[in-house]
Amino acid sequence: QVQLAESGGGLVQPGGSLRLSCAPSGSIFIIRDMGWGWYRQAPGKQREWVATITSGLSTEYADSVKGRFTISRDNAKNTVYLQMNSLKPEDTAVYYCNRRPGSTMLNWGRGTQGTVSS
Repeated sequence: QVQLAESGGGLVQPGGSLRLSCAPSGSIFIIRDMGWGWYRQAPGKQREWVATITSGLSTEYADSVKGRFTISRDNAKNTVYLQMNSLKPEDTAVYYCNRRPGSTMLNWGRGTQGTVSS
């Protein structure tokens, strides 16, 4: 059974950066031919979509993160990344990866906590 493992979260000050990683584990599962997304869930709010990268490397972002976040993938490492710059307190959330919206989702991982606070 595929398990998604997110990592790279932490505590940063406003204006800081974090780089999140996502890799499947628990079975042989290749990310190369799939579109992937990052999602986040802030306290008391529903999970929301943040960014998408297709198998053809096209990207799309939520308006709230456009120009600050960058999604990328390294197929050789079977890993998807989210570079988050110019972080704001409202970016505080648990961040998850999964297949892109509209796809059949895999089981959600535990996510990685990103906290932006002075």
